[in-house]
Amino acid sequence: MVRVDDSDDVTKCWLSPGELDRLERAAGEDGWEREVAIQLMGRCGLRASEVSYPSDSNLRYSDDGDIWLFEVQGKNTKGGSKKTRDAWMPDDVADDIHKYSRERGLDLSDRWVDASTPSVRRWVNEATHTVAEQTDNPRWRSVSSHDLRRSWATYHLVERQVDVRTMMSIGGWSDYSAIEPYLAEPTEARIGEAMRP
Repeated sequence: MVRVDDSDDVTKCWLSPGELDRLERAAGEDGWEREVAIQLMGRCGLRASEVSYPSDSNLRYSDDGDIWLFEVQGKNTKGGSKKTRDAWMPDDVADDIHKYSRERGLDLSDRWVDASTPSVRRWVNEATHTVAEQTDNPRWRSVSSHDLRRSWATYHLVERQVDVRTMMSIGGWSDYSAIEPYLAEPTEARIGEAMRP
């Protein structure tokens, strides 16, 4: 079930990997481009404003790291002009992107998602409302596009215990104070695993 913290002015939500899968499928019912947008936020940690930047020309395989990386131009958390970084992409998302690009006949420079930031946010809202209706779970209505990035960061920082410096690099945070809010409480499963004798 979607974890919700509404104790502050802004409601924060966290999705499990399974819940993210469900959201991706719901978005995909309205088009593959929407599903790709959800994957870029929930699986790769992009901000809604960064989703429309990458194209096939930005994606590369790193033999050194044995991983997929792609260039993103996004927010500079220290202020000022946009900052370019290499974001990480899971293998299954890279497979989807390659299939998507081939099916759509995209050129190397054609963006994967050709939509404005407000449109991307609206797509997330529409998909979460679809899942809320399908599951009869009103918590889904509180999920925002930023919650996808929050879920991605928390999952890797808290559940997978990826080191903070790596997450800062691939997520585009310039200093610890910018990433610290993502160090939320662990899930019940993580607590159980950590405390099991």
